[in-house]
Parts: sequence; C-alpha cells; structure tokens
Amino acid sequence: MAWFLIISSVIVLWVASLCKILHGSYSPPKGTFLNNLKDGGSINKRNVLLVVAHPDDESMFFTPTINYLTTRGHNIHILCLSIGDADGKGITRKEELYQASAILKVPHQQVKVLDHPDLQDGFGEVWNHNILALIIEEEINSYGIDLIITFDNYGVSGHCNHCDVHYGVIRKLLHASSQRKIEAWELVSTNIFRKYSGPVDIWLSSLYPMQCSHEVLHCLLNEQPRKSFRAMAQHSSQWVWFRKLFVGFSSYTYVNTLRKMK
Repeated sequence: MAWFLIISSVIVLWVASLCKILHGSYSPPKGTFLNNLKDGGSINKRNVLLVVAHPDDESMFFTPTINYLTTRGHNIHILCLSIGDADGKGITRKEELYQASAILKVPHQQVKVLDHPDLQDGFGEVWNHNILALIIEEEINSYGIDLIITFDNYGVSGHCNHCDVHYGVIRKLLHASSQRKIEAWELVSTNIFRKYSGPVDIWLSSLYPMQCSHEVLHCLLNEQPRKSFRAMAQHSSQWVWFRKLFVGFSSYTYVNTLRKMK
C-alpha cells in the first residue's frame, strides 16, 4: 500500500508538472533573461552564439534555451565543434543537425559544424583549448556576437569534449581584454536525481537560484517541449530507444538553468 501511494504521488506530481509547462506555453513571457528594453520599450535583440561539442547536443540539452531565445527574436548562431564521427556517422550527423536546427527555427546559414583534425569526437579525445578559443574568436568577430552560451565545467554528462568546450570559452574570455566585452552563460549540470526527474525539476530549478544568491542565475522553462522531441527525432542515427527515454525523462528537455560565467 505504501509503495502504491508513493508511485501514485510521483505520477500525479509528474503530470501536474507537465501540465504546468504546457500551460506556460500559452502564457505571456515572465522571464527576465535578456529582456533588457530599449528606450522605445522594445527588447534589445542580442547576437547569441551557442557553442556545443557534437550534433544532437543542442536538441538533448539546450532546447529550452533555444526556444526562449528564438521566440523573443534574439539572433542565435550554433557552433558545433565536431561532426560526431566516433562511430563513423559524422557526415550523416552533420546533416541531421541542420534538420534539427530548422525545427528549432535557427537558419541553416547560422549553423556551423566543424571537422577539425584536432577536434574529433570521442571520450579519449582531448581538445586543445587554445584552438577552441581561436575558433570561437573567429565566430565572434564574423557575426558580431555579444553573448555566448555553452556547457559548464562538468558538461551535463561529464563527457570530456563538453568540458573542453567550456574551457575553450573560458580561455577566449580570459584573453579577450582587447576585445569588446562578451557576456557568457553556462548550462548548470545537475545531480543524477534531478537530471532524470523530467518536468518535476521545474520546481527544483526555480528554488536553486535562491540557494545560490552569490551567483547570477536564470531558470528558463521550455515553453514548447514537443519541439524538443521533434528536433531530437531529426537525429535519426542517434534516435535509439535509450535516447528516446533520455529525452522523455531528462530535466534538460523541460528546463535549463543558466549561470553567468565570470
């Protein structure tokens, strides 16, 4: 009986959380992230660079952020630093990223996928942070980027390529004193309980900034969670049963917490 009550409570909480998210899809924007207003009252549009390691990172981890940015008219670019060729499917995965980006309303010409010999996909592949910094600097200068979003130092899953991307951005920022000021935000990695709590994590994520008053944090609810599934489904070479389960149960499908990088 006790187990029945626990399971029933979890199901009710899950459904209630999902309903909250779906209801939020039709509610007026309440967030303050990047909602700086011009003198005329319109939102100050930003040129944003999302830096990821592999095709499908954008769909598995960052869709709440991408949806938030695109629905508010910000100009988003995606820089993917490898074609994800660890299993020999790199060319296919590159095209899948373009298809997923179309679902996410990011124009094809604003998506770049690299196949650099020193930046190859793999758990044993260590990426040179200086090379990453130079590549990121080129993107910043080419597209007038004034804001970067990427992984934190754990990279959600602890994948070394994700972590290297983080440190490449840090290296760029540390050596950017001669450049105009670039604002940078990182996706906060959560513990395994929160990571697989699905939509329930929207409540925990809303409390997290209160516990970290010394940090600048923003919690972004995914206003279009169905789009996360549609975007990830474009990565058909990766859309196997355990990734379907991941997208369904992952908190990153429903909410992103971004922390300002210092």
